[in-house]
Amino acid sequence: MTDRLHPALLRLGVNIDHVATIRNARGGIHPDPVRAAQLATAAGADGITAHLREDRRHMTDADIARLVGEIDLPLNLEIAATGEMLEIALRNRPHAACIVPERRAERTTEGGLDVHGEHGSLRPFVARLADAGIRVSLFIAPDDRQIEAAAALAVPVVELHTGPYAHSDGSADELARLARAARLAASLGLEVHAGHGLSFANVSPVAALAEIAELNIGHFLIGEAVFTGLETAIAQMRRLMQAARP
Repeated sequence: MTDRLHPALLRLGVNIDHVATIRNARGGIHPDPVRAAQLATAAGADGITAHLREDRRHMTDADIARLVGEIDLPLNLEIAATGEMLEIALRNRPHAACIVPERRAERTTEGGLDVHGEHGSLRPFVARLADAGIRVSLFIAPDDRQIEAAAALAVPVVELHTGPYAHSDGSADELARLARAARLAASLGLEVHAGHGLSFANVSPVAALAEIAELNIGHFLIGEAVFTGLETAIAQMRRLMQAARP
């Protein structure tokens, strides 16, 4: 039996938000993010991630409903901890909901959720999702206090924010920070995911961290697909991830 703290198979979740970003730049229905999800499935993705932002800058409510109804892979719905997003998640019943921080002015998610500071407000939110059978994860910085707060909420999953690592050109210090956080989270019984800013150039050291069970990658893959096609980009990312496993 595979040790759940040291998963042998590293899963790849493909975030398709920016297919919708391109569509929305002009309006209409092309390119279709659901078609992108279907191509990702064919290319060997293990799951699909989509972030429904409050301002609907990329994915729309209709996109989420279609993804739930039309794809075979588990859907990981990224949402802010608001009443509106809770109702949408409960109505659509995705496989998983990843709670993320959200600010209107940001171009992309800039930091991790402050689970420690928002523990009281997050507890009923997490409970409602869990009671509906939705697997809850929290997108957090690789910080001991945030990981311990997540464990205290009894969520099954944390996703470590790899943005600082990616933006530092893969610095050894940021990698060590991720490694320590992954070990702590796994020791507390949490399944460990990671994502943000990962690319062909920097994914291997993160993929080599044995405690990490899943990487969620989107922007780079959609950008690379412009040049090589989505299936080719995903296949290459999977090769790099699996080659890096210990």
